[in-house]
Amino acid sequence: MLVETEAVIKLLQHVVLICIGGLFIYLGIKRRYEPFLLLPIGLGIVLTNIPAAGMMDEGGLFFYLKKYLIDTEILPPLIFMGIGAMTDFTPLLAYPRSILLGAATQGGVFIALLIAIVLGFKVPEACSIGIIGGATGPVTILTTIRLAPHLLPAVALAGYSYMALVPIIQPPIIKALTTPEERKIEMRPLRQVSQTEKILFPILVTVVCALIAPIITPLIGMFMMGNLMRESGVVDRLAKTAQSQMIDVLTILIGLIVGGMLTAEVFFTRTTMLIILLGLVAFATATACGLIAGKIMCKLSGGKVNPMLGAAGVSAVPMAARVVHVMGQKENPRNFLLMHAMGPNVAGAIGAAMAAGVFLTLI
Repeated sequence: MLVETEAVIKLLQHVVLICIGGLFIYLGIKRRYEPFLLLPIGLGIVLTNIPAAGMMDEGGLFFYLKKYLIDTEILPPLIFMGIGAMTDFTPLLAYPRSILLGAATQGGVFIALLIAIVLGFKVPEACSIGIIGGATGPVTILTTIRLAPHLLPAVALAGYSYMALVPIIQPPIIKALTTPEERKIEMRPLRQVSQTEKILFPILVTVVCALIAPIITPLIGMFMMGNLMRESGVVDRLAKTAQSQMIDVLTILIGLIVGGMLTAEVFFTRTTMLIILLGLVAFATATACGLIAGKIMCKLSGGKVNPMLGAAGVSAVPMAARVVHVMGQKENPRNFLLMHAMGPNVAGAIGAAMAAGVFLTLI
């Protein structure tokens, strides 16, 4: 009787997770919440929870994808190269002060880290949980692989899910911490950035970051290599491949692996539930820290900086920047904040990588 009851409970757990996977697919298709992430993640959750399919068991498809692409740390740097090839650093170069907004959002990383320690997690585990607030999937995965690999399924799911749900998470926080008048502030056009600046920037950032935190060189190096290919103007075919076919394939793989790791045995535990909750705390506090920094910059500039730009420092590239732009348009149809928001968005990605570098160096 006891065995039968356990079998029924396990079956119900699989059904619940299949429904969660279906919800992700629904949000991706019907609501268009980052379908490039939610669709493969949702499908991975569904497939791995089909009883007796063994997708994550030794010898299964997801088992080998994780073993050779995640555990070997190959996939995160390659994804970062694709993101770099897709990203325009011009807004950051044209408005360097936006680096401060990207740095401010890292406060959410450390707040979540401290809360995790208070809740009983060990320091390496807390670092892996806190880095979720950096909103950069490859950084989150690499940090967790090295510091707390046993938490990887929960941390990866929380990180990528909240990145996709930024359009739901951020607007209420932005509205709570900014006034309609602040959200209406129009930004002056950005200055023109020379080709020389665009080429030198990724090289200099790679060197500086590698000297400060050598352990993070694979991520920063690939990120900046992708951008250098984009801006050099001499390898257009490579740049287009990195920002299209290559990143598309890698996105499918990372989504399936993240979803595939979420088995019933992993999900229905106190630890996983706490990580999912702390991941939300990390995202929310990172957004709040960025907005507070934005309000300070607005005050110091005499009302010339829209404080919503601080929310874009949460490096869910480019989702957070789009949220800021859309909210600015709702308050003021003449308000075009997308390019301005991309500055702190890119700065947040670099800041998250550096925060991870500090953790990996010191722990």
